[in-house]
Amino acid sequence: MTPQDKAAGKALARLQRDGGRAIWFAIALPLLSGGLLVWQASTLAHIIGQAIEGGETLPLLLPALGLVLALLTVRSGLSALGDWFGTLAAETIKRNLREALFSTLLARSPRDQNLPPSGAAVTAIVDQVEALDGYFARYLPASAQAALLPLVFGAIILPLDWVAGLLFLFSAPLIPAFMALVGWGAQAATDRQAQALTRLTGRFADRLRGLLTLKLFGREAAEIEGIVSASEALRRRTLSVLAIAFLSSAVLEFFAALGVAGVALYLGLTFIDYLHLRTSPLTLELALFLLLMAPEVYNPLRLLAAHYHDRASARAAIAEIERQLGELPHAATPLADVVPRGGRALGLALCDVTLRTPDGQRLVLDRICCHVAPGQHAALLGPSGQGKSTLLEAIAGLRSSAGEICLDGVGIKAWSEQDLRARTFLMTQKPKLLHASIAENIALARPGASRREIETAAERAGVARFAAALPAGLDTPIGEDGIGLSGGQAQRVALGRLFLRDAGLILLDEPTAHLDAELEAELIGSILDYARGRTLIIATHSLVVARRLDKAWRIAGQSLHPLALPQARKGVA
Repeated sequence: MTPQDKAAGKALARLQRDGGRAIWFAIALPLLSGGLLVWQASTLAHIIGQAIEGGETLPLLLPALGLVLALLTVRSGLSALGDWFGTLAAETIKRNLREALFSTLLARSPRDQNLPPSGAAVTAIVDQVEALDGYFARYLPASAQAALLPLVFGAIILPLDWVAGLLFLFSAPLIPAFMALVGWGAQAATDRQAQALTRLTGRFADRLRGLLTLKLFGREAAEIEGIVSASEALRRRTLSVLAIAFLSSAVLEFFAALGVAGVALYLGLTFIDYLHLRTSPLTLELALFLLLMAPEVYNPLRLLAAHYHDRASARAAIAEIERQLGELPHAATPLADVVPRGGRALGLALCDVTLRTPDGQRLVLDRICCHVAPGQHAALLGPSGQGKSTLLEAIAGLRSSAGEICLDGVGIKAWSEQDLRARTFLMTQKPKLLHASIAENIALARPGASRREIETAAERAGVARFAAALPAGLDTPIGEDGIGLSGGQAQRVALGRLFLRDAGLILLDEPTAHLDAELEAELIGSILDYARGRTLIIATHSLVVARRLDKAWRIAGQSLHPLALPQARKGVA
């Protein structure tokens, strides 16, 4: 067993605890049904033996027949109840695991370099978790039956007929041994199939996201052909996994058939006095009991073979989930909406701060230092790609950095996530808009904001001006990433969120991009008016915007250089 298989086995054992009592009922009820099976077979053999050898009449055998029917009914009920408990346990485990994976993913920084592609994350949380269903609902109960019932049946049969008992006890272990040999191939094939499914889902999601670009460059036909080819390869892998599963079942059926045939042959030869291995005569009742129990000895193993591929699928799913999302979380990460919290302006100090690209290969900013006093307004200037956005995200705690970033005299790493989000506001260069109404998109900044507050924020951001011409005003729905709005309109919707926050530190990345000079001047005036008494840092290309702030720095050559710009009067472009 490889270290990966051992780790997957430990993870499955830990997840099993989430099944609670239901998983134990799913395991115990089939075992109880197996115990009743011995009683049922013994009673049925007694009825037939008494009817043929003892000459008993039907009225005398009716109570025993009623007992057989009652045992059949009870066993059917136990079987159905065991299946229900198994399904309940599997659904509980899957739901808990999905909640834990999703909440842990949401709790990570959106700029985390180890975040998986969205398609791969969806596959892991939806499809790979679903692959665990068969393991908990069917394989675990089947493995318990296969481990205990053949031994119990063999121990009961052995004192009654030592030849049949030894035949059962020696032939039954051969089946798991050969299943394990087949299982090695099944595990490898299932691992490859799980990885292929993740790659295909990620590829499909990426192509959907870039559909417009593919269409513009005439590459849609080539990508369709590529996805069809990848789907066909996945189909072939899936069929190869099924072929190995069928082979596993065929191996079991072969040995089970040999075992049953061997018992039948032994009993037949004993009845015709060809074999004399017993010290006492073989009765019809005992022979019937042995024949009835012969297939039942192998039935738990047959059931295990039918669900053996569920174990391989579950291990492959666990390995793929951990490969995409990291180690399985023990519990869901508590998540709650951050309630904005007012307070005094936060001062900012950077001391020997160094930033690298997410892969760590390229230096973005090297040992920069600066200071923004509480309530000051500052600009970051510089050409695209020099690190303005990266620096703002580092100040907001979304990117790792070397050196010291202090807010209000406290290192950024000492701030709790809740406090940092409640006291700061960041608008990125490409803010995220959801498929919802304009008002709902603005209200994301403060859960529970009143309609009047949302309308005021929309007015300050210049949203009300164009929203008035829309069919439903602020209640007009927009598409994902602002589909239905122009670039400037989408920017203003995102900017409206600022006016619902009472942040001590405001970080804006190109807030007036896509706007003409007149509207830029108007919005900057609105921002500066709102930011009085608050610390404000704006990353911008515009010297006009920078002149309206208290101080400015330019990023060039991986360094931060202070600029002396002629200041415009506040409120005047």
